[in-house]
Amino acid sequence: MKVAVYHNNNDIRIEERPTPKINEGEILVKVKASGICGTDVMEWYRIKKAPRVLGHEIAGEIVESNSRKFQKGQRVFVSHHVPCNECKYCNEGNHTACETLHKGNYDPGGFSEYVRVPKINVENGTYLLPESISYEEATMIEPLACVVRGQRIINVKGTHTVLVLGSGLSGLLNIRLAKLKGAKVIATDINEYRLNKAKEYGADEVIDVSKNKIDVKADKIIICTGAPQAVDQSFQCIDKKGTILFFAIPQNNIELPIVDFWRNEYTITSSYGAAPIDLQESLSLIRQGKIDVKGMITHKLPLDEIQKGFKIVSEAKESLKVVVEPSL
Repeated sequence: MKVAVYHNNNDIRIEERPTPKINEGEILVKVKASGICGTDVMEWYRIKKAPRVLGHEIAGEIVESNSRKFQKGQRVFVSHHVPCNECKYCNEGNHTACETLHKGNYDPGGFSEYVRVPKINVENGTYLLPESISYEEATMIEPLACVVRGQRIINVKGTHTVLVLGSGLSGLLNIRLAKLKGAKVIATDINEYRLNKAKEYGADEVIDVSKNKIDVKADKIIICTGAPQAVDQSFQCIDKKGTILFFAIPQNNIELPIVDFWRNEYTITSSYGAAPIDLQESLSLIRQGKIDVKGMITHKLPLDEIQKGFKIVSEAKESLKVVVEPSL
């Protein structure tokens, strides 16, 4: 089978590897669609484990099953990271802190023609797709689930003013979900295309921060860009008792305005990944049509053109979600 092996953002090599053999309780999935995540192009983060096959937003068809739970021919979305549901973190509802979740993955990665899904992923992270959800749309289940988790952590409500810094894919998903909760949403970016998309997905106000200063006080600020300027903007715009969520992170450590932090009782937090409860809610939101993920898919490419896909995502111009389709 073909796989795309990541060495760095500008060096992704198509190689031939044997199709994985599955063990008891496992399934073999033919990858129909695999999304390129913004974290996939965070070279400073990814290159530490190179070379490897990336890709963690997959949907496909089961072509072989050694599981009693699933059968050959079923359409599925498969989560790459799953919790053990037994450790102290899981028992306290903090599934994304689980060591099992951080260590697990499928074999070899979503940017391949087939993946072997380990038994624990079959049991705790594989979901049947309704016919109403396409394989391409299903690649958005995991990104949306991360947003669901983030907004649950900071408890976004309809009474809040939410400032979303960065209107790429994660920003748009955060905008749409916050609007579903009834919040007032203000969105920023430096790209006209993305600012227009922010309006399209419900932002009450958009600000081009390359031309204008943000003059708001927000109850909740969600940072959806790694630009260090966004961190400074968040500290300037957070209201007393407000919460800043690092949904995306900058490459370098940040300096905390400790006196303001103490005096105004800010909360600064982060979110990583998604738990099964978040994935289930995400799947439900997409199935019910409450969030139009189809409209966010701007590019579809065969596996042989994945290098082009990484370039599109890295440049972050007129693109949102780029989906790789190994079957093409």
